[in-house]
Amino acid sequence: MAKRGAYAKGVVKREEILEAALEIVGRRGYRNASVREIADAVGLSPAGLLHYFGTKEQLFVEILRARDLRDIRLEDDAAFFDAFLAVVRHNAEVPGLVQLYTQLQAEVADPEHPARAFFLDRTAAVHAAARAAILAEQQEGRIRTDLDPEWVIRAGHALADGLQNAWMLDPTIDMAADIEQFFALLKP
Repeated sequence: MAKRGAYAKGVVKREEILEAALEIVGRRGYRNASVREIADAVGLSPAGLLHYFGTKEQLFVEILRARDLRDIRLEDDAAFFDAFLAVVRHNAEVPGLVQLYTQLQAEVADPEHPARAFFLDRTAAVHAAARAAILAEQQEGRIRTDLDPEWVIRAGHALADGLQNAWMLDPTIDMAADIEQFFALLKP
């Protein structure tokens, strides 16, 4: 059944807010993007904007969720490893979103942090997709069978997140090239 009335308008407005927030945070960064600037971009007051998300922290979690959904849509037809590399390449174009991700990721060590559930769910989903891809590639002989898939997942995840931190300090680092080199080490 189609969504109607105030609810449908609320969904559309929420999407408009997230689109504006992706652009503003991606360009200006987590620390430099304000709720007021995002609200102004969509014709709302800061309180009006937070009506759609509850808190500033939840807004930032939803920005990351929207970023992930956008990344998935961009790479729907790509194989896991190609899609992963495409996302890493895209991240170099949106430094503010990388900054937001790494900042919130560090904060979720606190079990009460509003982003904790998002990161736990995201990690489980990415690891499940990676596990399936690695096992399939091992069966096809394209990844070494002497490597434990769980180790490959942990090492790849740690490498990707660590590269993002290093890249924020030194933007000349080619994150995708380093990930490609890691993938090459997995081949028989």
